[in-house]
Amino acid sequence: MSSPLAREWVGIQQFPATTQSKLHELLGKLKEENMSTLTILVMGKGGVGKSSTVNSILGERVATVSAFQSEGLRPMMCSRSRAGFTLNIIDTPGLIEGGYINEQALEITKRFLLNKTIDVLLYVDRLDTFRVDSLDRQVIKAITNTFGKGIWRRSLLVLTHGQLSPPDGLNYDDFFVKRSEALLKYIHLGARMKKEFEESTIPVVLVENSGRCKTNDSGEKILPDGTPWIPNLMKQITVVISNGSKPILVDQKLIDGPNPNNRGKLFIPLILAFQYFFVVKRIQRAIKEDDAKESKPLWELRDMGLADRKF
Repeated sequence: MSSPLAREWVGIQQFPATTQSKLHELLGKLKEENMSTLTILVMGKGGVGKSSTVNSILGERVATVSAFQSEGLRPMMCSRSRAGFTLNIIDTPGLIEGGYINEQALEITKRFLLNKTIDVLLYVDRLDTFRVDSLDRQVIKAITNTFGKGIWRRSLLVLTHGQLSPPDGLNYDDFFVKRSEALLKYIHLGARMKKEFEESTIPVVLVENSGRCKTNDSGEKILPDGTPWIPNLMKQITVVISNGSKPILVDQKLIDGPNPNNRGKLFIPLILAFQYFFVVKRIQRAIKEDDAKESKPLWELRDMGLADRKF
């Protein structure tokens, strides 16, 4: 599937002047690093705020958001250009259906991403969800199996509903830390990361897509600590891009996954060598020893000149 032509990013003009200035500065830094295109993949369970976050980043209502309408199966890519820079954001359907991975949605998403390069993954969940469970691990495992463990080096954990009031009078910062740690733990488990990989940091970013989001004196949407969240999210994206990891090229080999017929092929020579030296050689040695112990028949001794010729 060919990528749509990038339209002028007019939505950026809807942001307050301070936010516009910060976004232009961040895009300029990416251009200094010889990047002219940034492709962001947004994934997660359904109903966590993926589409709302896409709309907030672009400053346009490009993705349909409805509490009374189920998500479609097809991903959607929105491309916007500004000052010679192209921003692609790919919104994807929720990966859970009826308590299990929606394999159809996952397969359609994989085919949609064929031949595209993913610079950053936004793994979206809600801050106001108070626990993690097997569904989280299923989604993380499905993403890992599709794109490989390396996708998590190019990822941010995005928590929506950032203006919640913590339950039971908990301190906001403490609740945020506990919620983040719980999800990051499940990412490590679901992705089956090795210890050295677990030590790599996955940034956690708060967002608030509600129209009731508080603003500062400049009109920027802010989090409870006063941080303008849209430029902060884009800033963290640039940090991930600059961490030394490689973007993910979604080619046919990645989609098909490892060939099960190739599993263990490297061990075949070792297995054959083991069989030869520890099985075949032992059998040959045992046969020779048996031959040496076995009494030779009279006719064989006579042929060898060793038998008594008197009958």
